[in-house]
Amino acid sequence: MLGSPSRHTRILLAAVLLLAGGCGWLRPAPTPILPPDELYSTGESDLAQKRYEQARESFKKIVERHPNSSYAARARFLIGEAHYREAEFDKAIKEFEAFLAFFPRHQIADLVQYRLAMSYYDQLKPVEQDQGLTQKALEQFRKLVKEYPESRYATEALAKIDICRGRLAQKEVWVANYYFTQGNRSSARQRLELVLKEYPRTLVIPEALFMLAEVNFHEGKNAEAVRLLRRLSEEYGYTEFGRRAVQRLRAQR
Repeated sequence: MLGSPSRHTRILLAAVLLLAGGCGWLRPAPTPILPPDELYSTGESDLAQKRYEQARESFKKIVERHPNSSYAARARFLIGEAHYREAEFDKAIKEFEAFLAFFPRHQIADLVQYRLAMSYYDQLKPVEQDQGLTQKALEQFRKLVKEYPESRYATEALAKIDICRGRLAQKEVWVANYYFTQGNRSSARQRLELVLKEYPRTLVIPEALFMLAEVNFHEGKNAEAVRLLRRLSEEYGYTEFGRRAVQRLRAQR
């Protein structure tokens, strides 16, 4: 008659069973999926404390794990906002564009459009450099005014539009001056006439008028030059170029 298994045998058997079960009791418990409101609160706190990477992680979890929650849209915006505050403008632009593609009529869509425009505006280059970013900022501010005319940001957008237009006009005058000093009066005229036509209310108009008058003088078109100087002296007599126009007219007598 066989006896009952020894204590040592029972311990070995238990160990074999544990190994066969994969030692599941040793595995760490899975990380719980936090609710969206808790993730959002954590993200907002990190954003306020300038812990931008941590903030983005919380907001990304909302977008990925709770895409249908009421927090998802704002979380997507705040991912871009965290990039914007770190001056990571290219990444911010992608997030803002994604938001507007998914939620064009959301209650904060105008804010997102404004931030998108500012992501270009905050990168503006000196007039001597390429003004492609200025043009993009201008387009985005115009889009804000057109699509969200009642927005609290519309007035600011209009002011920024004027600034962008002024910079583009400055660029044209700068290029015209370069052409003029190089003796390429035809190209200088083309740029200056463009400024007078496309940017009539910008601050560079007096300079453009004076320079165009000089182009005409060099081409022997004295009557046209005098007409421009008279206009300059009458309409912009308070400016430096207006005063120079008066002196130039006196020299022509």
